[in-house]
Amino acid sequence: MLRKRLMGLFVFAALAASCGNGQNKKNDDKTLDSTDQKPLTTETSKKNILFFGTSLTAGYGLDPTEAYPALIQNRIDSLKLNYKVINGGLSGETSAGGKGRIDWLLKQPVDIFVLELGANDGLRGLAVAETTKNLQDIIDRVKAKYPNVKMVIAGMQMPPNMGAKFTTDFKNIYPTLAKKNDMALVPFLLDKVGGIPKLNQQDGIHPTAEGDKILANNVWVVLKDLL
Repeated sequence: MLRKRLMGLFVFAALAASCGNGQNKKNDDKTLDSTDQKPLTTETSKKNILFFGTSLTAGYGLDPTEAYPALIQNRIDSLKLNYKVINGGLSGETSAGGKGRIDWLLKQPVDIFVLELGANDGLRGLAVAETTKNLQDIIDRVKAKYPNVKMVIAGMQMPPNMGAKFTTDFKNIYPTLAKKNDMALVPFLLDKVGGIPKLNQQDGIHPTAEGDKILANNVWVVLKDLL
């Protein structure tokens, strides 16, 4: 049913990020189930940018080098900036799941934190207030561990068939949290990709490599000012 909802989302061009495993093209698991992660390592000489999110961040169905965080690393390298991108995307991640996982990722230094979570909550019809509370808790933990961290939040949307009030309230989560926490806001991560067949994989849910190039640009427009 979640896929059916997402397909409806593309029809109305108001796509929300759902979950799939973004590790490689050979993985065809399209469920919302979470998977184990291997420990992440960084170069201590560089400042770290942690991308924390769902399969959109992980790069479902793509080679890891094609996921939008990797493309942002390429831009950073081309500009000879001293930053290392860490891809903390995970298949099926919800805001509650993220709350349970964030402390492990914060064991490494984080200078810039990019938060892309909540869409799976919305697709499951979870209360907007609960999603907001969980995301705020994640933000608070990051700030508590690294008070000087710079933060970005990526906005997401729900399909209109989930009801006008719910979709509006859900959409407003992101600008509200951005304003409250002095975070930079990517208004809609999937802008110019959602609802365009040629930019999405055969499942109609996840962006193609070309689509992820647009996602990278959507984030870069906001992120570059923080580097």
